[in-house]
Amino acid sequence: MAMQDLLQVWSNSPGVSAAVWLAIIVVVLYLGRTPSHQLIRSTSHGLRASLRLVARSVGKMEERLNQSNKAVVLSIAREATERGVESEFFRINALVERDLSGYPALHRKISDVIERIESDFHNASEAPAAPPAWLDAVEAIANIPRNGDVTASRILDNIEKTIKSAHNETQQAYKKSSAERHRLLKQMLPSWRNLSTTIDQVKGTISGLEERSRFIDEQMQIYQRIRANEDSIARTLTSSSLTQFFIAGLVLLIAILGSVINFQLIALPMSEMVGGTSQLGPMRTADVAALVIIMVEMAMGLFLMESLRITHMFPIIGNMNDAMRKRMVIVTFVILAALATVEASLAYMRDLLALDREAIMQSLSGSQLVEAQFRWIPSVGQMMMGFILPFALAFVAIPLESFIHALRTALGVIAAVLLRLITFVIRLVGNVIYHTGKVFIAAYDLIIMLPLRVEQLTRTRHNPNKAVLNTRSRTEPGLNKETLS
Repeated sequence: MAMQDLLQVWSNSPGVSAAVWLAIIVVVLYLGRTPSHQLIRSTSHGLRASLRLVARSVGKMEERLNQSNKAVVLSIAREATERGVESEFFRINALVERDLSGYPALHRKISDVIERIESDFHNASEAPAAPPAWLDAVEAIANIPRNGDVTASRILDNIEKTIKSAHNETQQAYKKSSAERHRLLKQMLPSWRNLSTTIDQVKGTISGLEERSRFIDEQMQIYQRIRANEDSIARTLTSSSLTQFFIAGLVLLIAILGSVINFQLIALPMSEMVGGTSQLGPMRTADVAALVIIMVEMAMGLFLMESLRITHMFPIIGNMNDAMRKRMVIVTFVILAALATVEASLAYMRDLLALDREAIMQSLSGSQLVEAQFRWIPSVGQMMMGFILPFALAFVAIPLESFIHALRTALGVIAAVLLRLITFVIRLVGNVIYHTGKVFIAAYDLIIMLPLRVEQLTRTRHNPNKAVLNTRSRTEPGLNKETLS
C-alpha cells in the first residue's frame, strides 16, 4: 500500500507518477554528483590504502620470517658441518696414531732392507776377477821354445799345470761365491714381498688421508659459505632440509607401523597379567601397560643413541665423560635387552593363549581336537619378532632427530608461503575495491547522463574550450587545477 500511495502522489496514473519520481531522483543525484563522487572515491581509496598498509605489514612479516628461516637453516647446517669436520679430524688422528705412529721405524727398516738388497744384488752381479799381472810373465815363459830340452819341457809343463790348476780353483771359488749370493737373494724373496705389502699399506693409508683431506676441504668451503650467509647455500640447505623432512617422516611412519605390530604382540598376554577388565579412563589397563613398555623401549633406545653420540638431542648426555657414557650405554642396553626378552616371552604367551582359545572353541562346538602340525614355527616367529622389534625401534631416535630439525624449516617455509598468499589476496581485494569505486562512479554518471549532456551542451555554447576541460575533469578525476589552467 505504501508503494502504491507513493506512485499516486503526483498523478492517479502510476506511470506518470513513476516518471515524476524518476525525474526527481535524477535531479537529486545530479545535484549531489560531486559529493557522491567524493564519497565513493574516498571510500575506495581509503579501503585500498588500508589494505595496502595491511599487505605491506604482512609482507614485512614474511621478510622477517624468511630471515629467521635462513638463520635457522644456516645455524643447523653450521653445527652439522662443525660436527662433521670434528669427526673427520678425530678419524684422521686415529688413522695417524694407528697406521703412521710407527712410520719412522718402518722407514728405517725399509731403508735397511733396500740397502741390503742392493748390496747383495751388486755383489751377485760382479764379473770374475781379472788374472794377476804375474800370469803374463808365466805365460811368456811358457811360450819359450823347448828345442828338445827335456828339463825345460818338464819345467814348462809344470808351469802350465800350475796355471790351469790355479785357474780352475779360481773358477770354482767364484761359482761357489755366486751360488751363495743367489741363495741369499732367494732367501730374501719373502722380505721383498713383505716390503711390497708394507709399502702398499702405507700407500693406502696415505690415500685415505688424502681422501679425508679433500672431504674436509669441501666441508670447509661449505662452512665458509655458511658463515658468509650466502643466499644460494641457504636455498640449497632449505631444499635439503625439506627432503630430509619427508624422508624422516616416512621412516617415522614405518616405525609407527612397527610399534602397532609390537603392540598387537603383547596386548593380549598383558591382559592376562594385569587383568582384562580393569580400566584406566577410557582405555584398558592392559593396553596402557603395553604402550608403556613400548614407550620405555623407545626411550631406552633414545638414551642409547645419545650415549653413543649418534644423536644430539640431549646435550647433557653428550657432555658426560667417557666413563660415565660407557656406563650409561651398558645400563640402557641391558634394560633394552631385558625388555626385549620380556616381549619375546609375552609373544610366546600370546601363542599359547591363542591355542587355548582355539581348543575351547573346538570343545564348545563339539568337534574333535586336532593338533596342528609344525605349530612351533609361528611360535618361534612371534618370539623372534618380539625380541627384534625393541632393538629396531631403538633406532627411531635417528630419524626422530632429523624430523625435529627439519620440522622447523618446513613449518617456516609453509608459514612464509601462507603469508605471501595472504599478501596477494589482500592486494587483490584492495585493487578490486578501488576499481569497483570507479565502476560505481561511472554507473552514477550513467544514471544522470541526461542532465550531464544538457550541461555539456550549455557550456559548449558559451566557452567550448572550458567546457571540454570541465567535461574531462568530471570524467577524469586525475586532472588537477594546474592542468585545467
